[in-house]
Amino acid sequence: ITLNDTKSNKLIYFSCSFIIYLLTIFVNLTLVVTVMLDRVLHEPMYIFLCNLCINGIYGATSFYPKFLLDLLSESHIISYNACLAQICLVYTYVFCQLSNLTVMAYDRYVAICKPLQYHSIMTQGKVGKLLLVPWLISFCETLVGYILMAKLPLCGFKIDKLYCTSWDVVKLSCVDTSVNNLYGYTIVISHFIQALLIVISYSHIIRTCVRSKAEQSKFMETCLPHVITLTTFCLSAAFDVLYARYGSSSSLQGLRNFFSIEYLIIPPLLDPLIYGLKLKQIRRSVWRLLSRKVSALT
Repeated sequence: ITLNDTKSNKLIYFSCSFIIYLLTIFVNLTLVVTVMLDRVLHEPMYIFLCNLCINGIYGATSFYPKFLLDLLSESHIISYNACLAQICLVYTYVFCQLSNLTVMAYDRYVAICKPLQYHSIMTQGKVGKLLLVPWLISFCETLVGYILMAKLPLCGFKIDKLYCTSWDVVKLSCVDTSVNNLYGYTIVISHFIQALLIVISYSHIIRTCVRSKAEQSKFMETCLPHVITLTTFCLSAAFDVLYARYGSSSSLQGLRNFFSIEYLIIPPLLDPLIYGLKLKQIRRSVWRLLSRKVSALT
């Protein structure tokens, strides 16, 4: 994807991106509405999945509208305040995504390793807190980074990326940015701890599932989608961070752009599809909901 491409190519990119954006919103909303309308799905696992889907819509919306506007425009300009706003949206999505995946790993750990205690541990109050905590953590982490970044005077105004990121703005600063870098390392460490908690949870889950075929089947149905989602997101985000900091500026622009947007377009689109295809109860509920709608129309 190159924004300086020919008009006909830009229209093709716009059409494809617009369709993907609409599809992302549709599949995520379909899953959320299905869980809301089907009482059978009013279980913590599916409620946490709704939180993941809502965050997917939030993340896609932080990128697509401005990107689609740029594809239709000859000048690719964003105001400083709009750039900061986009940074807040993107980073809140990223932080919340990993926190949601951590919560979902904990839920699967309790369900599989402590099945008899599951409902006493995952009470309505605790589920409500676990729904709010990822958003609160992500907003607080983003807010601190925003305050540190907004104070920086800038010596340049060109960002070599399809959207605004904290790293690109910090690189334009005229002053010492060691505090920003230190805070960035702090965030990396905190999310590394979250990733470590997920690994620990799944090490216990796998150890429990090895004991019986029934548990293995439960793992394949309810945990495998989570593992795929986690792997897809972490690899996408890691590629972007590593490429932004250590990638060669002489690399192909299309490749650089792909790495920069991969984690904003792939996880939000694939997550509900992965869960929808893998979880039998989700498939049945979606089919039942669609059947009712078709019957009502006819």
